[in-house]
Amino acid sequence: MQRDVVQRPLRVAIIGAGPAGVYAADILTKSNEVKGGEVEVSIDLFDQYPAPYGLIRYGVAPDHPRIKGIVNALHKVLDRGDIRFIGNVTYGRDLTLSDFRDFYDAVIFATGAIRDAELDIPGIGLEGSFGGADFVSWYDGHPDVPRDWPLEAREVAVIGNGNVALDVARMLSKHAEDLLVTEIPDNVYQALKRSPVTDVHVFGRRGPAQIKFTPLELRELSHSRDVDIVLYPEDFEFDDASDEAIKSNNQVKTMVNTLANWIAEDQDTGASRRLHLHFLQSPVEVYDSAETPGKVAGIRFERQELDGTGNVRGTGEFLDYPVQAVYRAIGYHGSELAELEYDERRGVIPNDAGRVLRDDGTPMPGVYTTGWIKRGPVGLIGHTKGDALETIGCLLEDRDDLPPATNPDEHAIIALLEERGVDYTTWEGWNELDAHEKSLGEKYTAESGVQRERVKVVPREDMVRISRERSDR
Repeated sequence: MQRDVVQRPLRVAIIGAGPAGVYAADILTKSNEVKGGEVEVSIDLFDQYPAPYGLIRYGVAPDHPRIKGIVNALHKVLDRGDIRFIGNVTYGRDLTLSDFRDFYDAVIFATGAIRDAELDIPGIGLEGSFGGADFVSWYDGHPDVPRDWPLEAREVAVIGNGNVALDVARMLSKHAEDLLVTEIPDNVYQALKRSPVTDVHVFGRRGPAQIKFTPLELRELSHSRDVDIVLYPEDFEFDDASDEAIKSNNQVKTMVNTLANWIAEDQDTGASRRLHLHFLQSPVEVYDSAETPGKVAGIRFERQELDGTGNVRGTGEFLDYPVQAVYRAIGYHGSELAELEYDERRGVIPNDAGRVLRDDGTPMPGVYTTGWIKRGPVGLIGHTKGDALETIGCLLEDRDDLPPATNPDEHAIIALLEERGVDYTTWEGWNELDAHEKSLGEKYTAESGVQRERVKVVPREDMVRISRERSDR
């Protein structure tokens, strides 16, 4: 059905206020069609959490060196006032797809991927085996996860060779006092302070030339106080594909050189904690023991060798490591969304260049997707800009054929939320919460003398209450 040509803004709802959603909103407002006056838009950015920023707030280690820059960039977009933030609204519960289609001409899903990818090996369900994404949510103060975390292991295995694995390993091995300069919640600080950890082992299935870290993340490991980095010369195996990658890819060359320099320099300083980097090892089994039945007592790997193409094959040699906890950080997986098709294997919404598809493969008019829920959890945060550009291009191309909203009034969706008793939050409310978290940091600094920029509020009810105080005055 062709959209009526009327003198009103194109109403667009974006579900998910992380980088993907914010980038999509920003690109739409800056498109040639909008800047040239051909199209006027009205954008509402929804999120299930009371605060914006998604993965940046709840999926990145608080000591990540680039987190402040990304937050500042997202803040500038939302602070302009031409994009309305509506938080603490859960899709499928507070609002359905039918609701959105009543009030908007187009809906863009940017819900990301927050679940851990599964690792199907014996013993992975033992007590002491965790998903890396769950641990990240805990130390980032996610409002919907328990406040406590069982940090009881002295020796820990982290499975994965990507940035999340390094974040998990760094947070486990770092001294809690050195994290006070970040925004970690007090319950996280107290738990990490009590941790008895001495050794954290990071395992990758392929060789040093195939790691998925970024140079910045890798170098950040060497900045942890009183933590030695331990490498193993026998892990440094290179085949023809590895040599070609080192020659042709500056990022790979930089990381391999960094690792080689660490071996040459001997990182053993007698620190109280050690972070071990292992390569060419594939997990086979997590096992318990007679002394601790049902609990992690160790992990077994099969030694791998490169096959000439950069891939690996098993050697039949098995290695056991005594550990009391295992964290799998082998990737994220998207979650199914009500009223939409879902590709369980890839963890994405089936789509064609961002146009959401029905079960018969045809596009759902007016429904789009972007970010990790569109393409899968690969690439860095900046890659979502390309996703958003493609999706917004499709939306603008389709604009004359979008099914028109039956009630496009900007106030109508707010009235519906209030009628349903949804305690939604706003951008003004986020500024209130932001200021409150900074004031908690100032208070901590004044009372202890330890510099803290902010302290993150964790309970959802507190986040909502603080965010809504402004509108209640």
